[in-house]
Amino acid sequence: MNTVYNYSSIQLIINLSILLDKPTGISNYAQNIFPYLKFLNPTLLTSTTVSEFNCFPVPNNLTPAHGTRGHFKRLLWTQFKLPKIYRKLKSRLLFSPIPEAPLHSNCRFVVMSHDLIPLRFPKRFSPLTPYHRYYIPQVLKQAQHILCNSQATADDIIDFYQIPASKITPIPLAHDRNHFRYLNLPTRNYFLYIGRQDPYKNLHRLISAFAALPKDYELWLAGPIDRRYTPVLQLQAEELGITNQVKFLNYVDYQELPKIINGAIALVFPSLWEGFGFPVLEAMACGTPVITSNISSLPEVAGDTGILINPNNIAEITEAMRLIATNSELRSHLSIQGIARANLFSWEKTGNATVEVLSRYL
Repeated sequence: MNTVYNYSSIQLIINLSILLDKPTGISNYAQNIFPYLKFLNPTLLTSTTVSEFNCFPVPNNLTPAHGTRGHFKRLLWTQFKLPKIYRKLKSRLLFSPIPEAPLHSNCRFVVMSHDLIPLRFPKRFSPLTPYHRYYIPQVLKQAQHILCNSQATADDIIDFYQIPASKITPIPLAHDRNHFRYLNLPTRNYFLYIGRQDPYKNLHRLISAFAALPKDYELWLAGPIDRRYTPVLQLQAEELGITNQVKFLNYVDYQELPKIINGAIALVFPSLWEGFGFPVLEAMACGTPVITSNISSLPEVAGDTGILINPNNIAEITEAMRLIATNSELRSHLSIQGIARANLFSWEKTGNATVEVLSRYL
């Protein structure tokens, strides 16, 4: 990159070192939010050139695609290299779309916190547990301000880390309206889940609930195959005699997602906790009925336009699926209401609210 900097004009830098070629979750948020911050004339810290923005090069091996090693390298880069970039660019503020920033430095920063799931569902020997227990609270306490994606996440930050509510601003996320939309496709005979297969996603109960339905239906699980969890779920389907009905689709390309969402009877998303819940919003935008949990942020997203279930109650999940599958009037009602509610969310709103907060600290 041959960018010429006017150091006196650089006030805001945005850390985009986590961007992935196949964005999911946090990377999806980072990719969608920064274009709306152009009003603040930021410099992007990124491994690729982004047109119409000042860009400062960073290593390309810091993303989640590089696993634990990439995470560790990013933490070291954040702590030791990022402050030097901050000073070199004569910046006044760093914005990080994840809760990572240099500790005990002269960097002023605002961060985005997405969830505290590793504290709610700790995994033995997982590095994410000490990361959330020791590193993130220090980042949040030293931040000028904290953004988060839902009131549920804000409440967790307050409860787990004893950070005052006045320091936190919940800003709902959004979806790509041009991509996730109603396509007027015929409804096929499958229920759909989108996401990872971690235990807190509650897929073992979803599979048990699905097994109680008539054999006319299929359950499609769209998300990366995970050698830690997928074999256990496949064995469960085999023991229940529904192997031919449960389809493990692996990662579904972004371009294909709207088609499989539009064709589903319903999205079933019985997660035990979510910071936001992109699949629920994307399904509503496609006019696909939603069955989701009545806890965490999911009611904030679905409102009264989906069927909210107790994710620990298998019979309740089964009954919700049976109801939607057999009641065409209900499906039509939820489809219309879901589209209307999805229209309340937009990246423009998310971006404008973020600009408002960042402007206070520039």
